Amino acid sequence: MEEVNTFEPRTDLSAVHTAIAAVKAEMAKVIIGQQQMIDLLVAGLLANGHILIEGVPGVAKTLAAKLLASTIDAKFSRIQFTPDLMPADVLGTSIFNPQSKEFEYKKGPIFGNIILIDEINRAPAKTQAALFEVMEERQITNDGVPHFLNQPFMVIATQNPIEQEGTYRLPEAQLDRFLFKIEVKYPQVQEEVEILKAANLQKSAHVLDKVESVLTATQVQDLQTQVRQVLLDEKLLQYIATLVNETRHNPSIYLGASPRASIAVMNCAKAIAVMNGRDFVTPDDVVYVLPHILRHRIMLTPEREMEGITPDDIIGEILKAVAVPR
Repeated sequence: MEEVNTFEPRTDLSAVHTAIAAVKAEMAKVIIGQQQMIDLLVAGLLANGHILIEGVPGVAKTLAAKLLASTIDAKFSRIQFTPDLMPADVLGTSIFNPQSKEFEYKKGPIFGNIILIDEINRAPAKTQAALFEVMEERQITNDGVPHFLNQPFMVIATQNPIEQEGTYRLPEAQLDRFLFKIEVKYPQVQEEVEILKAANLQKSAHVLDKVESVLTATQVQDLQTQVRQVLLDEKLLQYIATLVNETRHNPSIYLGASPRASIAVMNCAKAIAVMNGRDFVTPDDVVYVLPHILRHRIMLTPEREMEGITPDDIIGEILKAVAVPR
């Protein structure tokens, strides 16, 4: 993803570059490899979106989320989803105060800045549905009264794609609220050797002790504002709309992506552009983010699934079929 810049950006991006480099450096103190996951986590933070991380146990999904939170001086909450988890355990509930003789709203763990939801697919449908409002509107409505969350607000959820016992499929409406779905693969052999070396030399059991906060909540909001101001040519808007529209007419796709996906591609492409030192978006930025944004938003036809075709395969075909703007 790294690019060599041969131009001077029209916008001063030095503060953004310093912040991104600092966050990545802190995370690299603990995580070896998985560079794409780290890049997408940072891009999701800059684009002010939520992230779903999918991978088998032991590939640092939870650790990566905790590390990103550790680099930001903001409130962090972790919620372990289980089959008996109730919506009130996440959102909070009204409790009667005998002294004031009134019900008072006791806020749940969702009220934070960076929220880690571990094994999100282990909670039942009603608990999943409790996240709809908070993820999209950044607020909770309790007894008819809205309670707004502090900014920035980011949900990082993890799930295991292999284990099916005691799990529940996430509703499509909830999946659509995740900016990215990051699929974490096994490390390469040499990367695993480095992981073993680091574990062998580990003196402290608390690896997070190595990581320091390098950003405040206010600084994160400032970075997000700068990313929104990145230039995007009208031809690229047409390119994004055409790509997403193709998912609605492709014979291999049963359910295509919504306009929310188009907005996600636009915002994420801006974040990737900034991470590459540019104040404008290129087609390469769109191509880079597209699979991570669409793979959880489209449903293939049963016939294609039985053939072993994946959403990424179809997204690749769409990218080849749509002309790149010049």
